[in-house]
Amino acid sequence: MRILISGASGFIGSALADKLTSSGHRVIRLTRRPVSPGKDAVHWDPESARLAVADLEGLDAVVHLAGEGIGDHRWTEGHKARVLDSRVRGTHLLAETIAGLETPPEVMVSQSGAHYYGYESGERPLTEDAPPGGGFLARVVEQWEAATEPAEKAGIRIVRTRSGVVLSPDGGALQKQLLPFRLGIGGKLGSGRQYFSWISLEDEVAGMEFLLERDAISGPVNLVAPNPVTNAEFTRALGAALGRPTFMPVPSLAIKLLFGTEMSEEMIFGGQRLLPKRLQDAGFEFRDPEVGAALRRMLS
Repeated sequence: MRILISGASGFIGSALADKLTSSGHRVIRLTRRPVSPGKDAVHWDPESARLAVADLEGLDAVVHLAGEGIGDHRWTEGHKARVLDSRVRGTHLLAETIAGLETPPEVMVSQSGAHYYGYESGERPLTEDAPPGGGFLARVVEQWEAATEPAEKAGIRIVRTRSGVVLSPDGGALQKQLLPFRLGIGGKLGSGRQYFSWISLEDEVAGMEFLLERDAISGPVNLVAPNPVTNAEFTRALGAALGRPTFMPVPSLAIKLLFGTEMSEEMIFGGQRLLPKRLQDAGFEFRDPEVGAALRRMLS
């Protein structure tokens, strides 16, 4: 297949591009940077709504991963506006453009997030049939997913991947935690009772490839490992994988002072216990179903 990927230079996008290329697909990168002639890349500027229809003809599939980082900065009103705008505007532009192609692609896999279900679901298991929750991030995800509508109306199969925290020592949340845990000063966050829906980077990209190839799957898909854990359980598993103690919990007050109350409650103390029902029903086999074994494999 000829597959367009937005966000192909990012943590997940670069791994996905490598995986698809190794599987024999041709990857076209959607980039904000100037594009040299003859390169497998297409330029776009979502802020100015610039994306040439002619550059996208001949695609078989699209994977949309681009968007402003949610946890990269303290949540000022300006940052929250950029998070929402980057996801909604970019997704709508891409969906509308491919919908207008002479021969549209068969499928668009559009990255979404576990935060669709809100941050106060507690211990309740959440499959794709669960309703949306409350909070800023839930509102972002609802509008983000709705922005794919032009492509869906054009008959393109839309898959919305509600990903959990993607684990790899090479990037993302796990990479940021490795230094304090290796120094023996890692610990649970607050009470540690909040659920943590996770997936290894290898299963994240394998799951996306699986969804590209399964014509019968559309709509939301929880792209998470089948065994979510609490923050306390993850903390113990990471300490065990590194052979380091984890007896220094991070107080809730310190986290709120550092990140602000809203961001702390939604991203750190809130949680979701997601189950990958649609993936498992379709026969996807996880390489890393258990967090302890996954961390030992990654960090050995």
